[in-house]
Amino acid sequence: MRILDLFCGAGGASMGYHQAFPDAEIVGVDIVEQPEYPFTFVLGDALAADVEGFDFVHASPPCQAFSTITPTVHSHVDLIAATRSRIQHLPYVIENVPQAPLRRDLMLCGSMFGMQVQRHRMFEHNLGLILAPACNHKAWRDNGRPWTCTGEGGACSTEHSQKPGPISEWQELMGMPWVTKKKSIAEAIPPAYTRWIGEHL
Repeated sequence: MRILDLFCGAGGASMGYHQAFPDAEIVGVDIVEQPEYPFTFVLGDALAADVEGFDFVHASPPCQAFSTITPTVHSHVDLIAATRSRIQHLPYVIENVPQAPLRRDLMLCGSMFGMQVQRHRMFEHNLGLILAPACNHKAWRDNGRPWTCTGEGGACSTEHSQKPGPISEWQELMGMPWVTKKKSIAEAIPPAYTRWIGEHL
């Protein structure tokens, strides 16, 4: 199997597919150099990448145009429609934040996988019916406030969530021990999400 990960970042999504398909060839494309990406990396425009010859395409277009924590949200470009047009003839998944203009085929949350990280993400796909497990926010309440891995600063907390401090905490919460930059982790999805999708294809 050959899997293409567009807008791959540091490889959170790619790692999940690798965990589901250990023998798959995984290629990531990003317009920014990603020295910590753990598989074959291509530096370039994801929308200009050659998608033919791949069995499956995952895409995570930038979420800043839709994120509720982006202070300059209106200055960011929506690449979702262009991404969909580029890959919809292949088996695909497009991932983004809940506010993004995606078909709401699947929503995943860290609590579904026993994670203490707060990270709801939407997934549009053409893979048939995939039923998600139920959120378990009660576990967050029982174990204290959930964690949120955003930005690249130090630890902080609010009434509803708290933010880890050392990079080791970010790595553990997100399941990304190979990544050493908080910003790279903040822009990723946990491998647990795409591992679950891969296991249910």
